[in-house]
Amino acid sequence: MPKLGMEPIRREALIEATIHEIGHRGSLDVTVSQIARRAGVSSALAHHYFGGKEQIFTAAMRHILSVYGTRVRAALALAEGPRARLAAIIRASFEAGNFRPEVIAAWMNFYVQAQTSEEARRLLRVYQHRLRSNLLHALRPLAGTRAPGIAATIAALIDGLYIRHALREADPDPRRAGDQVLDALEALLASPAGSRSLPGDRAKHPGGGRKEA
Repeated sequence: MPKLGMEPIRREALIEATIHEIGHRGSLDVTVSQIARRAGVSSALAHHYFGGKEQIFTAAMRHILSVYGTRVRAALALAEGPRARLAAIIRASFEAGNFRPEVIAAWMNFYVQAQTSEEARRLLRVYQHRLRSNLLHALRPLAGTRAPGIAATIAALIDGLYIRHALREADPDPRRAGDQVLDALEALLASPAGSRSLPGDRAKHPGGGRKEA
């Protein structure tokens, strides 16, 4: 029988192993045996804890979303004012623990899983709703009726940078990614057209940004 107190440790090891295996292979075409081997446990124990491969994938997806949510809440707790809240949300979206190759690959493959899994689809909807809600709350004092359009654009930019890095063209750079989205945000806020134009990327914003040489 498993040692008492070991189950949470082994579950976490299996979830991390799932994320690494998906990231290594770049697809959901991994087996429970491969996941279990990386985690240092038996396939039988992995099945005992999770039931099957899809359940392990879903648990890994929940874990990624839980880590992301924790980072966002922690960042928002320290933010004062709407601009600082927006910077906190965007920076947390590219926090180094989330914006790393294996998590990016897993994240993209979860979108694929959501095409056939109702639970994966539900989890992605929860993520999208919370991101939009957080952005809207901070944007309304700054953009009024333009807030929904700007929030949709910023959410799309965040997802788009994950997709770009899923192509493995360059190592993920959390600060640069955050700077890009924050620059776009400032351009949107400054533009009377709201989300219809992005005039340049040199606006100042909280949380850092690119500097001219």
